[in-house]
Amino acid sequence: MTAPLPQPASPGRAPASFADELRALATLAGPLAGANLVQMAVFAVDVIFVARLDPVDFAAATLGVFLYSVVLWALLGLATACAPIIAAELGRRAHAVREVRRSFRMALWLSVLAALPFVLLLANGEAILLLAGQDPRVAARADAFLDILLVALVPSVAAGVMRTVAATLGRPAWALAVTIMALMIGIAANWALVFGNAGFPALGLEGSAIASVVTTFAMLAAFSAILLLDPRLRRFRLFGRWWRPEWSRLGEIFRLGLPIALAFTLEGSLFGGAAILMGLIGVTAVAAHAVALNIAAIAFQIPLGIAQAATVRVGMAYGARDPAWIARAGRAAITAGTGCMMVTALAIWFAPGVLVSAYLDLDAPANAQTVPLAITYLAIAAMFQLLDGAQVVLAGALRGLQDTRVPMLIAGFGYWGVGFATAVVLGFGLKMEGVGIWLGLAAGLLAVSALLLRRWMRRAQLGLLPAGAPL
Repeated sequence: MTAPLPQPASPGRAPASFADELRALATLAGPLAGANLVQMAVFAVDVIFVARLDPVDFAAATLGVFLYSVVLWALLGLATACAPIIAAELGRRAHAVREVRRSFRMALWLSVLAALPFVLLLANGEAILLLAGQDPRVAARADAFLDILLVALVPSVAAGVMRTVAATLGRPAWALAVTIMALMIGIAANWALVFGNAGFPALGLEGSAIASVVTTFAMLAAFSAILLLDPRLRRFRLFGRWWRPEWSRLGEIFRLGLPIALAFTLEGSLFGGAAILMGLIGVTAVAAHAVALNIAAIAFQIPLGIAQAATVRVGMAYGARDPAWIARAGRAAITAGTGCMMVTALAIWFAPGVLVSAYLDLDAPANAQTVPLAITYLAIAAMFQLLDGAQVVLAGALRGLQDTRVPMLIAGFGYWGVGFATAVVLGFGLKMEGVGIWLGLAAGLLAVSALLLRRWMRRAQLGLLPAGAPL
């Protein structure tokens, strides 16, 4: 049975009003959303440079990055589960130096221990892609690309943990600053190494992988320096006794983080599965799907930042054993997330052609079929923007309550039991093709957001509030 949490050391630290909570949330979420958007640009840099190589190398980079990013996203979900734990410690006691340090240290340990098996797995990238029926030439080039890119996996997860901890401890602006730095380094390194500029050899596809490794280590070094030198962060002495295990805390992060990692994987694989379904329709459908999905993914980075902030704000309220603060923090996050997505939904609905023109020449004969399809898919994307924003923010708020197992089950049921099944039935059973697949995605998001909202609204009845807290 969970022991009652102690009373907060500094009563009254909770924001006095909803407006105060909304301001606190915005202060935290703004830089995180900005960092997420810049991170999208970091990923795009590799695509832009490699796209100028031959088609085999471009396909190899696309597949290699897909395998790598699926693993990285899951590992980040696992290790950054330290955020709600640290937030709860700060809610209990503002100067919880030892507890914060333990959580950070064990999250770093976990990131390394969990990443190593995946390094060995992805080192066999060629065999994986051949089993998936890919072209042997593409599989071989993707394997060469992955062999270099995998050097960045462990430091990338470690940098993600550092970014999360810095934001949780009240320094979210560093995430934006370091990501902007990474974008600049990525552009320069790709320019130099892919095509052989500034006296460097022209390494092509391998040069792009090396550029990613260089960028990742630069981010790791920057975050390490920030944790050591920032006045607010250095008092936690986060790298102190880094060799000392805290097995109970590592187990706690693992138990909380594994469902997060699985939920991330279930959501990401739904959209990957949708791309495979589009491939059964034709090349035009795949191209239109890719454009529409990329636009939706850019808009998604804003509520994702709000969700990351919601985990911290709700987590602090959870640690303070303050149900009123929990309710206020959750309401502020849901309001902000759906409000932002309403704006993006209106932009997508009223100006889809403008957005598509950033990717495709609207007047080119070669795009005569792709453009209308992309605009049609965007009309559906506009409708599910609110659902997408709601589900990610609700999941973040529930993580603040350290509730991750049932939301993971909801994700599995909603995304695959409802979303993918509906996409198959509508797309192929009812011959709606790509429109049916996108309606299936919307159905999955609707199911997940509705079930997560119900769980959030019934948090007291379900025993999700901290033990001993007044109802």
